[in-house]
Amino acid sequence: MVEEILRFHLDRYPEMQIQDVYKLLHQAALGSEHAVSKPELAQNWLTRELAEMGEGPVEPLIDPISPGGGIVRIHLRSFVAAGYDSDLLLDAFIRTANEYQGEAYLLEKYWQAAVEIATFPKLKMNKFFHSMQAKNYPAVHHSSKYENLYRPAYRVVATVCFSEIWQ
Repeated sequence: MVEEILRFHLDRYPEMQIQDVYKLLHQAALGSEHAVSKPELAQNWLTRELAEMGEGPVEPLIDPISPGGGIVRIHLRSFVAAGYDSDLLLDAFIRTANEYQGEAYLLEKYWQAAVEIATFPKLKMNKFFHSMQAKNYPAVHHSSKYENLYRPAYRVVATVCFSEIWQ
């Protein structure tokens, strides 16, 4: 249930902004941001982030972000601490980006749930969402506040794209 996931994230990250809520729900509904046409760029990005991520909050290794757990965030600090090979994560990320087809109607459905439970003004939330809708639901970055406080470091993957690999 998306409401449970959203409440969990709002509790864990109390300084989330509207764009962070959108990012979470965008990822839950649509998966990775876009197809990976050049795997070496995805590898360079992951390598750089692993080297530069530094300290951050304690987070689970696998963080389900969609109802049913089909889409998850794999938190990099926990991934490294568990001793996993980054090539496995890279493969799962690339497969997700290239193979997973999300649904915009799910994003719309999830957003309506968020409007009902989030502590942000509904008018402000709807204005933000309508601006994203007019742009065909683009991916967004985390807010600077979220970035500074929580130092996010993760990859969004479809469960089916990594469960096969790690078994």
